[in-house]
Amino acid sequence: MKRHIWTLLACLVVGAMTPLFAQDVTITNARIVVANGTVIDRGSIVVRAGKIVSVAAGAPSAASGQTIDAKGMTAMPGFIDAHRHINTGPNEKAQMQAQLDACSTHGVRVALAVGLPSARPGRPDELDANLRAALLRHFPDRFHGVATFSSGHAAGLLAADAACRKIAQGAFDACVVAGVDSYLAPSSLTWLEENEQLHGAGVLNNAWGFIPGEAAGAIILMERGSIDRLGLTPLAHLLSVGTAFEPNGIKSRSVCIGEGLTAAFRQAVAAVPSGAKVTDMFCDMNGETYRANEFGFACLRTKEWFESPSDFVAPADCWGDISAASGPLGVLLAATTFAKTDSKGAYAMVWASSESGERAAAVLQAASV
Repeated sequence: MKRHIWTLLACLVVGAMTPLFAQDVTITNARIVVANGTVIDRGSIVVRAGKIVSVAAGAPSAASGQTIDAKGMTAMPGFIDAHRHINTGPNEKAQMQAQLDACSTHGVRVALAVGLPSARPGRPDELDANLRAALLRHFPDRFHGVATFSSGHAAGLLAADAACRKIAQGAFDACVVAGVDSYLAPSSLTWLEENEQLHGAGVLNNAWGFIPGEAAGAIILMERGSIDRLGLTPLAHLLSVGTAFEPNGIKSRSVCIGEGLTAAFRQAVAAVPSGAKVTDMFCDMNGETYRANEFGFACLRTKEWFESPSDFVAPADCWGDISAASGPLGVLLAATTFAKTDSKGAYAMVWASSESGERAAAVLQAASV
């Protein structure tokens, strides 16, 4: 059954995590590769309030916060300096604000659902509560409720699924679905290194780890009646969101054969019209073999629904692993591909796979269909 929910507008703000995750840290004894290609064989990096303030040879003149001895490691300060915007049109941020203003003017009830990282080192303990409180202070009369979903990679799509259900029940008319995450806190990076998940080269080579990133993104979902009332033009139609759970996690000793992801795929593609196939796929694969193997099993079981099941886009290759922001930004990429007529067809899938077991997949239809 199709859900009559429509993706209206999406915006991307990458590198906006500083207020939540900014830390002071000093990295010493590192081999440093700076932006112009210069290599410092043994140098130091000083970070204050989440910003690099010093890169120099030898010891730092003034240390800051926690000190990390990076002997035998290579650092690339600013390598993921990803303040980038994906545009769905000119002044997309102003467009989103204008649509929210129009919702208020016309009595359209708008909620907010935010996907967040699951518990891990570097994630503030009270992140959910503090973020909800900050949002309500900043937007005191804007949202008809605020909810958070702390499930990592799949969190944004789980938030979209919950938004669809609530809109269908009449709890509100529209929902801003967002995702935000950052792996760049020093304790998060240390944790990834200890779990052999951090991509690296040299002495501590790990070709099968991932490059950490940070990002935030948001989309607006709205039912058709409100769209018509406001005179808006949707970017794409969100047909369905499939969700499932995978018990054989990445850090478990059991073998994952993609049963959870397969179940999520099957739920999502059930909304694709008979005779049609998914032609475009956006996912959160990040270079880890666990994720690639899981996807391979899921593809074999659901290949009849895809034009080319092994043809996919993995944005982590470009912006790093952005975990909880993956879902909303994947939807944004799919909608942008439709809008720019770069898609291979009219149906796209976005999927994400959380370390904690949650699996989610969404199917979108081009607005022109």
